[in-house]
Amino acid sequence: MSLAYRVLPEQRRAMLKQLLETGRGVRAIEAHSGLCALIANEARSPHAPTVQFDALWISSLTSSAIQGLPDIELYLLERRIGLIEEVCQVSGLPLIVDGDTGGDAANLCYLVARLEGMGVSALVIEDKQHPKRNSLCRNAEHVLEDPERFAKKIAHGIAARLTDDFLLFARVESLIAGRTVDDALTRASMYLDAGASGVMIHAKDFEPDRVIEFLQRLRARGYPQPVICVPTTYNRILASVLYEQGASIVIYANQLLRAAHQAMREVCQDLLVNDRAVAVEERCTSMGELFALVGVGDNPAR
Repeated sequence: MSLAYRVLPEQRRAMLKQLLETGRGVRAIEAHSGLCALIANEARSPHAPTVQFDALWISSLTSSAIQGLPDIELYLLERRIGLIEEVCQVSGLPLIVDGDTGGDAANLCYLVARLEGMGVSALVIEDKQHPKRNSLCRNAEHVLEDPERFAKKIAHGIAARLTDDFLLFARVESLIAGRTVDDALTRASMYLDAGASGVMIHAKDFEPDRVIEFLQRLRARGYPQPVICVPTTYNRILASVLYEQGASIVIYANQLLRAAHQAMREVCQDLLVNDRAVAVEERCTSMGELFALVGVGDNPAR
């Protein structure tokens, strides 16, 4: 285990809020394991070494998928707590946790207390009815929660905090459910008025037009709270453009798991076809690199 990134819970908890207060856009990437977190820690742009990831996203989709489970709220809280602890051991980056629907008000208050005590910076809960279906599943029925009920749940969650360093975001699923930008704005306004620290606007459109319209109109209404965008399907847009339009945080929510899945599948196939390990060696991290990353003392050539 690397000790280079260890931070105390109270230090980590405040980091995201401090980043947001600087006014610059925050980049986050999903981490479904300690290894993912280590890789995110080390990642730098070769063209601008100061460009790096600012935070980690603990995703319901990827943490479920890595266990071989569908993203339908089957991934138990205690398992997710275990993953968060694993990530905290190897990364000093602030954590944003996907809380699905958050359960009922009592469940949400427990979740807030548990995560806040661990040093998590933010929790995001979505305004769907339990049990939710993954938002990017195009054949699923996405049933939204009554916005007044969800706003009350947000208020309960905010009241459960011990410090305002812990942020509670309301994830607006109107565009996922086939509703209008007007509906998304109405819901977002209600949740922010109820005390939400910010909102996530989610969409499965292939173009960013409706997300940008939402950002512009929400800012025009005078809401300064941070907004999270997740450009998984509308993936041609630059993060810098989303920041210019009013986004505060951009999350790359599933790319590490999808990349790992494709690579592992191809390596499995090539091993079967070629019947020897050398056939895939060039596509594999060397043993030395792996040992160095996870903190093993010796560093063999391979």
